[in-house]
Amino acid sequence: MVTIAGNGMGEYDFSNLDFDISKFDKVICDSNFLEDGKNILKLKYKQTKEYILQNYEKEEILYVVTGSPLFYSAGTIIAKKLPKDRVKIINNTSSKSYLLEKLLISETDVNTISLHGRVDIDLTKFLQNKYTFILCDKFTISRLKTALCYFEANSISTILGSKLGFNEEKIEKIDLLNFDEHLLDLTAPFVLLIKKEFKNKNIISEDIEFETQRGMITKKYKRQLTLQNLDLQANNLLWDIGAGSGSCAIEAFKRYKVKTTLFEKNETRIDFIKQNLKNHYVIDTKLLSGEAQDFFQTLKETPQRIFVGGGGVEVIKQLPKLYEILDEKGILLINAITLKHLNLMLNVLNEAKIEYEVHSISLTTYKGKLDLVEPERQLFQIKVNKK
Repeated sequence: MVTIAGNGMGEYDFSNLDFDISKFDKVICDSNFLEDGKNILKLKYKQTKEYILQNYEKEEILYVVTGSPLFYSAGTIIAKKLPKDRVKIINNTSSKSYLLEKLLISETDVNTISLHGRVDIDLTKFLQNKYTFILCDKFTISRLKTALCYFEANSISTILGSKLGFNEEKIEKIDLLNFDEHLLDLTAPFVLLIKKEFKNKNIISEDIEFETQRGMITKKYKRQLTLQNLDLQANNLLWDIGAGSGSCAIEAFKRYKVKTTLFEKNETRIDFIKQNLKNHYVIDTKLLSGEAQDFFQTLKETPQRIFVGGGGVEVIKQLPKLYEILDEKGILLINAITLKHLNLMLNVLNEAKIEYEVHSISLTTYKGKLDLVEPERQLFQIKVNKK
């Protein structure tokens, strides 16, 4: 039989356990715990998992985890691998509950993510509620600064909770985006609570909401078709090549909560994109200035979606390389507004023996009392599904 118990907040010891631990054959905890004894095993997660799975039928085992075993804990992962009648969980106070009680904040106003041992931010939860609670490690603050690089300091407010439950406990407000990490012992346990100080804009944007150079925007109806054909899923990585105003990538983030990398070579458009990223509070985005094809070989990331909205002939020549870079089962979508570029794209794809489908889109708008016809430029879309 296995009992998984949390030690609650404070020192790494068993003082918060309100039951007799002497009845257990083995007590397992990690190396941070201060306790010692003949039946106490200090093991890493992998060793703990192996020991428990091999011995749960032979011994009475107590596995003590930090905080609450039901809160982002290795304990619950192990529990799911055991028969339900062979495991018992004894809960305790989590760092989240502890901090929210101190600050008198309701859990209904809070989303929670873990960046402890992780680099990927779940964009479906981050800054989507009034507050975001974050479990942290020594890399978390620098990771968040990168993710929020187009935010202004007054867009968020942040509470740092360090060594919660210890005598040296600190709960203080910090300027996260300008925080000097040398002021904090990043190896000690700490959490962040970020309050969103801005109001989300409409998910579907009007063209007028983007700062842009004349003609350098994918118009609203084309954005809708483009994003629909990209079949975006939350936390995908989208490359937007020839980003123009950045409208496609920005709306992809707002609607689908995807990570984005934008490529643009025109310096004037770069300035517009930066302002648009700031205005729309885009998280976890990168903006690369220069010839897009110069970056393809240097980036280590693997995009699940690639949208080519511009970039010229040199980018078109690189379509096979983009197909190679694209993640398995990813989608490459290419927009063309001239027959010259369309023919070049098809030739490049045919020579590389890459399968594709082509859609021709043509819309007409009407001005005034439907007495002035204003045809839009025809749009060709090439869609490639990587198998």
